[in-house]
Amino acid sequence: MNILILTGKFGMGHWSASQSLRQQLMHSFPDARVEVEDFLAYALPNLAETMYKGFNMVVTHGSPLFNVYYKLTSMSRPDARPPFEGLLLDKLTELLQKYRPDAVIATHPLCAQLVSRLKEEAGQKGEYGLDLPLITCVTDVSSHPEWINHNTDCYMVPSKEVRQELAGKGVDPALICVTGIPVREEFRVCQGFQSTEAREEDGPSSADDRKGRKREVLIMGGGLGLLPKSAGFYDSLNGIPNTHITIITGHNEKLCRRLQGRWENIDVVGYTAQVWEYMARADLIVTKPGGITLFETIFAQVPILTWPPALQQEKGNARWLAEEGIGWVAENKNCAWEIQEILMDEERLSYAQRRMGRLKEQMKAESLEGLMEVIAQSRGVAV
Repeated sequence: MNILILTGKFGMGHWSASQSLRQQLMHSFPDARVEVEDFLAYALPNLAETMYKGFNMVVTHGSPLFNVYYKLTSMSRPDARPPFEGLLLDKLTELLQKYRPDAVIATHPLCAQLVSRLKEEAGQKGEYGLDLPLITCVTDVSSHPEWINHNTDCYMVPSKEVRQELAGKGVDPALICVTGIPVREEFRVCQGFQSTEAREEDGPSSADDRKGRKREVLIMGGGLGLLPKSAGFYDSLNGIPNTHITIITGHNEKLCRRLQGRWENIDVVGYTAQVWEYMARADLIVTKPGGITLFETIFAQVPILTWPPALQQEKGNARWLAEEGIGWVAENKNCAWEIQEILMDEERLSYAQRRMGRLKEQMKAESLEGLMEVIAQSRGVAV
């Protein structure tokens, strides 16, 4: 079986989800060929990098502008026509002829829109692609109409709430699988601060597991290293009793150099591909409420405190995590006092972790095997 995953690097979440999906599929179906393609880089090789840099600049420094766009498009109809449709459809046809996939998984809405349009045109012309299964993987806790296309055979969604919202917008509930947002296997097996037994609701308390060692806090600023600038924030962190702090600054090398070696109880790390190793030691994670990071913490079962969200989809993520009881939203970025307050409250930490465990079990019920059944039924191929 050949599976093609189409994505884009507007932020690294879509790319990360694609790589995680590839890993899971190859683990579950070792005979499958699974490829990931940055479609925009393929279709517009001379423009893609500039477009990605522009997007990063907007979400970093112009979040109000982005939010206006997001709100306006949230009122649009499903089956949106993507920009430069003619050119992009030609490139998509070329790419599909190259890979001849048995199914396409789209982790970016643009890719889902294009595959849906191509299937529609193929149906009108009787060409290749009409029966090509399209699986759309939604990478935020969102039912934004840009994800909805009538030629979609299956939707992978983060939560039961998103399933209900999509159904309310006309999507057949039978096509919707609650899988969570894909994360790497390493996050699924890292065990956070508790022993395996302590993860069971009736097992020993997390306080027992923490006796005799410092509490661990992991602070992450995402790939761009968007972290508080105030030295006072880090002074306050350093003063939290019996606590060690690890800060990951991502690609923000300037911030990494500025923070390294200044505080006794704070270690600063630049970009790392082994985030799960730090997460496995953490009692609490403090970060922005991106979809991928949120589900990494859920599968690792480490409670999360998020910065106040700036982007509209992150506001939805933050609202959902608070409603589910798996974490908290800080009042502002300089939230050292909130971090200390949560660390001192064993009951709050244990409750959030138990809630994460329940969500994991719900998502296991609708696994990748179910998605493979969609492909098999559509194409008559063995899985």
